[in-house]
Amino acid sequence: MKSFTYERATSPAEAAAKAAKTPGARFIAGGTNLLDLMKLEIETPPHLIDVNGLGLDKIEATDDGGLRIGALVRNTDLAADDRVRRDYGVLSRALLAGASGQLRNKATTAGNLLQRTRCPYFYDTAQACNKRAPGSGCSAIGGFSRQHAVVGASTACIATHPSDMAVAMRVLDAQVETVKPDGKTRRIKIADFHKLPGTTPHIETALQTGEFITAVTLPKPIGGSHVYHKIRDRASYAFALVSVAAVIQPDGTGRVALGGVAHKPWRVEKAETDLPKGAKAVMAKLMADATPTPENEFKITLVERTLSAALMDARA
Repeated sequence: MKSFTYERATSPAEAAAKAAKTPGARFIAGGTNLLDLMKLEIETPPHLIDVNGLGLDKIEATDDGGLRIGALVRNTDLAADDRVRRDYGVLSRALLAGASGQLRNKATTAGNLLQRTRCPYFYDTAQACNKRAPGSGCSAIGGFSRQHAVVGASTACIATHPSDMAVAMRVLDAQVETVKPDGKTRRIKIADFHKLPGTTPHIETALQTGEFITAVTLPKPIGGSHVYHKIRDRASYAFALVSVAAVIQPDGTGRVALGGVAHKPWRVEKAETDLPKGAKAVMAKLMADATPTPENEFKITLVERTLSAALMDARA
């Protein structure tokens, strides 16, 4: 691990301003992903800004009947909150599917959204990776690609986003609240927060330099049956080959988002109009632009079967 300097921020605006003044600076809270990347020298920030003391660890009701989840709320606390379990069950289920208990006790809401891909070529500094070293190439293309994206990928990157929580946030239409280095705040729709790779896979989110996440807000509950199905290579502590977050209403209408198949949580709203017709009808639009490799084309079938099982559970 390369040497770095460290300080504690006293307010969100100060944290953002300090990050903007030091190129390459990073915020640290739980550190469950950042510290691993630093040990491997994939991330080499010259300066860390500790944000744990900013009081952003509360879950509060909003005026419109939703919830405001502080950026530093730990995954364990979020999954266990009575309001989340009752009104946003898909989020609680996704969090509990996401990692070990020890990691959930440390990992934060903002950190979960910002975690980086687990592509093995990204983690191997001897391999070319446009996400780690822009312009170097993508060793995953033509390499071992079983875990990689089947939709929304590009000729520069076929990595997937690893978060389970983000998939549930996408199906719930969450919004990300931030503060910029100049002190101004903004809200970013979760649909716009994560970026597809295009020609710049190293640009993963809509955040600007120094911009700091303060909270994630959920709209008022939408009711229905909430399910989260995750298919992985082993029963625990593994990232999704395919995951499905679904909220289905009694009349069969609803929402669906996928994990493990793209560079970001994958949702196609126009496909949801076909939910009452079943998984096969939804698949025609949901995966219409899929470009799998020979090693991961099985994911297309796996998505349909997982979606079908999720819909059956929801309707039951």
